[in-house]
Amino acid sequence: MEEKLRILLCEDDENLGMLLREYLQAKGYSAELFPDGEAGYKAFLKNKYDLCVFDVMMPKKDGFTLAQEVRAINAEIPIIFLTAKTLKDDILEGFKIGADDYITKPFSMEELTFRIEAILRRVRGKKNKESSIYRIGKFTFDTQKQILSIENEQTKLTTKESELLSLLCAHANEILQRDFALKTIWIDDNYFNARSMDVYITKLRKHLKADPSIEIINIHGKGYKLITPENEA
Repeated sequence: MEEKLRILLCEDDENLGMLLREYLQAKGYSAELFPDGEAGYKAFLKNKYDLCVFDVMMPKKDGFTLAQEVRAINAEIPIIFLTAKTLKDDILEGFKIGADDYITKPFSMEELTFRIEAILRRVRGKKNKESSIYRIGKFTFDTQKQILSIENEQTKLTTKESELLSLLCAHANEILQRDFALKTIWIDDNYFNARSMDVYITKLRKHLKADPSIEIINIHGKGYKLITPENEA
């Protein structure tokens, strides 16, 4: 019998939380509900989860703080934020922390499960791929381990950083179309996802700055181009 995927669900609205938990369990997931970020963090330390769903506004520890602490322990676990806020700055803050998706309330249960399933398909697809090693100038990028190395230094990339850098490497010295990247990694090419990708491009530039021969440039109206002296896989 296949083991159920475990979801860490943190939601301080008791009625909504119970509704979400019951719905996810009915869909075949093992969902554990906690009413605040502090309780959620303690559960994360004790148990193994496949995906996290965090409300942003919670007592004791808010969703952003909780996500940062979770990311410090596990850079790969997918995180979805739930929020009543629609302010662009708040949503971008979530993506900067490393959110895989962001759902504003009110939302349908079907939308949540669709987004969970889309994220898990990407994660499973990545894990099933054979290990690929890219040479990026003086860097070595292991897509399977999500590690970017230069000389004796290693940087563990988040899932989104790794997926985006993999696409850039696959199209090295060519234009990576913006819409293609958004639909491949974020599923939807809406405004917030587009801004999220801009944030991750900035992060990748910082990771690669140790080699001045490498550059990620904007191609106005089209996308990005990874400029590198080498294009090897």
